[in-house]
Amino acid sequence: MKNKFLYTALFALTLTACSEQELIEQPSTPTGGTEVQLPTDVTSGELLIKFDPAMTEILDRTLAVATRSGGAMTRSGIPSTDEVLAILGAYHFERIFPVDPRNEERTRTAGLHLWYRVKFDENTDVKEAARRLSQLGEVSKVQANSRIQRAYKKQSYRTYISESALKQKATTRAGKTESIFDDPGLSYQWHYINSGVNAFDNQNELQNGSKAGCDVGCAEAWKKCTGDPSIIVAVLDEGVMNTHPDLINNIWINEGEKLYAGKDADGNGYEDDQYGYNFVSNSPVITWQDINDSGHGTHVAGTIAAMNGNHEGVCGIAGGDGTPNSGVKIMSCQVFSGEYGVSLDGEARAIKYAADNGAVILQCSWGYNSALASLVDGYTPGPGSEEEWSELYPLEKEALDYFINNAGSPNGVIDGGLAIFASGNEYAAMPSFPAAYSKCISVSAVAADFTPASYTDYGKEVTISAPGGDTEYYNPVGENDPEIWEEIDGAHSGSILSTLIKDGQPAYGYMDGTSMACPHVSGVAALGLSYAVKLRRHFKASEFVELLKKSAKPLDPYYSNGAVKRFYRNHLTHGASATKVELSRYVGKMGEGLANAGELLNKIDGSGSDMVVPNVYVSEAATSTVDLASYFVNGENLTYTCTSADTAIATVKVTGTLMEVSGVKTGATRITVKVSNGTEQTITVTVRKKANDNGWM
Repeated sequence: MKNKFLYTALFALTLTACSEQELIEQPSTPTGGTEVQLPTDVTSGELLIKFDPAMTEILDRTLAVATRSGGAMTRSGIPSTDEVLAILGAYHFERIFPVDPRNEERTRTAGLHLWYRVKFDENTDVKEAARRLSQLGEVSKVQANSRIQRAYKKQSYRTYISESALKQKATTRAGKTESIFDDPGLSYQWHYINSGVNAFDNQNELQNGSKAGCDVGCAEAWKKCTGDPSIIVAVLDEGVMNTHPDLINNIWINEGEKLYAGKDADGNGYEDDQYGYNFVSNSPVITWQDINDSGHGTHVAGTIAAMNGNHEGVCGIAGGDGTPNSGVKIMSCQVFSGEYGVSLDGEARAIKYAADNGAVILQCSWGYNSALASLVDGYTPGPGSEEEWSELYPLEKEALDYFINNAGSPNGVIDGGLAIFASGNEYAAMPSFPAAYSKCISVSAVAADFTPASYTDYGKEVTISAPGGDTEYYNPVGENDPEIWEEIDGAHSGSILSTLIKDGQPAYGYMDGTSMACPHVSGVAALGLSYAVKLRRHFKASEFVELLKKSAKPLDPYYSNGAVKRFYRNHLTHGASATKVELSRYVGKMGEGLANAGELLNKIDGSGSDMVVPNVYVSEAATSTVDLASYFVNGENLTYTCTSADTAIATVKVTGTLMEVSGVKTGATRITVKVSNGTEQTITVTVRKKANDNGWM
């Protein structure tokens, strides 16, 4: 979504998508001393503090006392810190990340248990508080906290289309697109399958068109795989409409939790989180009905996982094949709601929540402004280096590192997580952060003819590109009315078609931006991992990223030999001169090329390593169950024989594909798994008096 946003105090976290031209006031550039930097206009009465690891025992003791008493913490239990807090007028003190026994060990390994939020009286000088706290030896990091905020102009370039209009137009255009699905919108999703013959070709005075093959390679990929429900993509965005008829069956559900039940059934620290969590309101209720909601999160989700083969709407890259439980799952981690945005600590919780609850892909169509964004155009440049970004936003970096290092499983399809970010829409020669972080996947956008989208940020930090639409390139000047339900053959078909929301109701429509390119890469990655599930292949996250890059279609050949792009920047009025850009400036700066699902799936064949049955941790007199079908190709149709080396420690039996390991007494033994396809694996079983499923005791 091509937006500029208004943010309070701390930073310019932006949804970077759809062609919505928004003139928004920008925050000041963070400044400060060498110990801790805060924005000059910070007004929030909160600080985020990370303590030195040596303080762990004291903090744990204070937290335990508060938990037992059912009251809120007001102090840390560390005398020197509490003395300063008392002087500064602190009245509330809490650990940022809730305790989740299943993941507490790795939370502590990452040092995230040391982050706390402190609230001060409204008359407290937060800058002085930060200065005083940063001087304490017990405190290692201090960061301001703030709630980000968006503001839209009414005049936007978002375009809607009704389901009935979609079906009517698809009937007249039948056979125009190679397809294995009957979803009426697919023939207009050139970004999946581009024949080079589209309704928007040469429809404006600049005669801009499309080129065959400028897509993400779904035609070839869908012959091998269409999506697997074990792959979960966390969408950090506006709330995803989980009742949308083209998404409803591909929404992640936290089994065991129930909305409005008033309890944390799974013990993960979040009550009632059946469909994800709203980190803006700190509530399990995912929302999308506010007048200021744009449908951005739902549009993003549809590109990844709109249901395929259901005879309606549009397709998703990894949306399944129309059979029950065949597409990837969308987890909604809501970080924007109406005119409000999440706080910095809420953003970090959302990232960690995704990792701890099964997501392996983090879909993030937002970021700070590029450091090279133009002041003339009204942008306030963001961090210019990885060092600057990590100093300004250490909690954000640590949360991302946690996801990248801890999502997935050593015994699953991927060990680690993929954090995928939009590069930004400031026409700038450097992607924004966090996209520019070397451990993230940064996505730039292209139009339907391989040219860089007019608005896209680019640079050596970009990982890969994907279709993002380009209204400035294809749409005739002066023909943009956001309130009408456009004919699908209109100029907006050069944009990205997906699921949307209009007036709180399900809809379909077009958006532009690196926000739209980003979920194409998330969808391609999800489809690749789904195929790896089918082949029972295992990858380290870094290995999978390299496959994603190596499978891309080269773009540089389209930018040489004096190639030029012309477009109407910001939809200038009739009679204005077109903007002219020499494409040579993009050579080597659009990542490895255009994301290509077909080639990615080809490269997954024979890559990675065999899946391995996990070791088992179990307590005495308890049973742990492992579905062996998940670890062998065609595993659901194989038979298994399992033998315990020491039945005095643990016994084992097999029912169908389920291996049940029961602890007898404390100790360790080994279990041999023999498979009817001739393969054999041996695992270790550890029995303790008390243990949870992941062995944290």
